[in-house]
Amino acid sequence: MTGGGLLVAGTTSDAGKSVVTAGICRWLVRQGVKVAPFKAQNMSLNSFVTREGAEIGRAQAMQAQACRIEPTALMNPVLLKPGGEQSSQVVLLGKPVGELSARTYHGGRQEQLLGTVLDCLAELRGTYDAVICEGAGSPAEINLRRTDIVNMGIARNARLPVLVVGDIDRGGVFASFFGTVALLSPEDQALVAGFLVNKFRGDVSLLEPGLDMLHGLTGRRTYGVLPFRHGLGIDEEDGLRVSLRGTVRESDTAAPVGEDILRVAVCAVPLMSNFTDVDALAAEPGVVVRFVDRPEELADADLVVVPGTRGTVRALEWLHERGLADALVRRAREGRPVLGICGGFQLLGEHIEDDVESRRGHVDGLGLLPVRVRFAHEKTLTRPVGEALGERVEGYEIHHGVASLTGGEPFLDGCRVGSVWGTHWHGSLESDGFRRAFLREVAAAAGRRFVPAADTSFAALREEQLDRLGDLIEQHADTDALWRLIESGAPQGLPFIPPGAPA
Repeated sequence: MTGGGLLVAGTTSDAGKSVVTAGICRWLVRQGVKVAPFKAQNMSLNSFVTREGAEIGRAQAMQAQACRIEPTALMNPVLLKPGGEQSSQVVLLGKPVGELSARTYHGGRQEQLLGTVLDCLAELRGTYDAVICEGAGSPAEINLRRTDIVNMGIARNARLPVLVVGDIDRGGVFASFFGTVALLSPEDQALVAGFLVNKFRGDVSLLEPGLDMLHGLTGRRTYGVLPFRHGLGIDEEDGLRVSLRGTVRESDTAAPVGEDILRVAVCAVPLMSNFTDVDALAAEPGVVVRFVDRPEELADADLVVVPGTRGTVRALEWLHERGLADALVRRAREGRPVLGICGGFQLLGEHIEDDVESRRGHVDGLGLLPVRVRFAHEKTLTRPVGEALGERVEGYEIHHGVASLTGGEPFLDGCRVGSVWGTHWHGSLESDGFRRAFLREVAAAAGRRFVPAADTSFAALREEQLDRLGDLIEQHADTDALWRLIESGAPQGLPFIPPGAPA
């Protein structure tokens, strides 16, 4: 027996597909439905390692948590990790299989993966009552339709009804909904059941005449209007999408416990990966996290984080170009806290031998930690557990660089020298006891009267966020109609909207 299914598409990238998918998953699991997430192809620099050692997008790991199940490679069979504007590393079923240009990938390689993608979806549908699939970008990208395996390509092959999400906060949502349908072929249009408005502010009654007109124009109903809510943009997918300079990481936490706040500056390096590592810091009362790209912005920071990156050598060059490298060296000499994570840890070392990622050979690092890094062809994908600062720590590793320590005090799998820390472990700051102990050390080194809250649980805060997403669906969407879509597919007799897809 095949379980029900739904594809959540969007009028644009960042329309809210990931959070809507998570919200539908959390709503369903609270109704006793056995549900799983799925995204055929994900382009993201924010990834996660499953228990079996497979790399998938963090958004799908978050959606699996919404379903209250363990994430697996089946939920994101194809992950693309950009290495620049023109190429990406292709991760298939959790393991890297090569580096491809966009032209090569869309020129035929993507289409070859359709069978694998459909097999993964079929296996999930054979195991779960429902599978909620997330699309990518827009289903009306007519230049890519022939080789599409993540939007209408998979919807048509798996006979999935499609719900199109639009971000009304950006404006133009009615034109976007109409145009999305009108640029699809008749066969694809027959699967587009209707729309979901996201991030609405104001009185819904003022929107309803437009929704009625949209129904008259397209023959398709709107399944809900979700209000705008702060702090729900969890586990973003694309590190290339926007410049993060000056962006303050949102949190809905309480006022500081101690007399001071703690300021954290995150260097917004090129190809930044897993910047979700700092979400646990932002969740702490009294911790302000912002992304920066100028040395002046480090002056008042109590902690500087150099995050992971898909281009360690390029990030190192960028730090030098911006003057941030000199600022980091000065901080270290002054005993002011710096934390390097994964690629950020590697570039804090003495030197890097890279014949894999940048193919630049020997490159001098910043020399702040006694570490030498050699890039291996095989990627390390693990879920380590250890201890640091007297506390248990869990994390995950995703890297080609192999670090050899020549000194320093052990710190997770990395080391510490004075107030400079480095580790390959992503996610370590989600371990509450360790995070509090680390922040106490940072506050002492920075001379701040900051006190970590004794009861902040990052896991509980994440659960609260997921429940808030489920509440949005339950309270502001027509859940009976959504369930009929999932169980029975798109309504019959949906009208064709010209002109349709170009020949």
